Amino acid sequence: MIAYGPDYIHMNRRAPFYVDRILKGTKPADLPVELPTKIDLLVNLTTAKTLGVEVPLSLLIRADELIE
Repeated sequence: MIAYGPDYIHMNRRAPFYVDRILKGTKPADLPVELPTKIDLLVNLTTAKTLGVEVPLSLLIRADELIE
């Protein structure tokens, strides 16, 4: 019904940085691990309606994506 997690599209945009560094000779083990910097909040209104749960308006306003 509600999911909170990383924005995978944003994370994939960082991939060329790693490919460039590897092609220039940096060992993959030497590259830093980056944590997600953009987090998405998704609300599935169809599931909420099926379960009979009313989602507060304040949560709907903050959601990055609403699934209807």
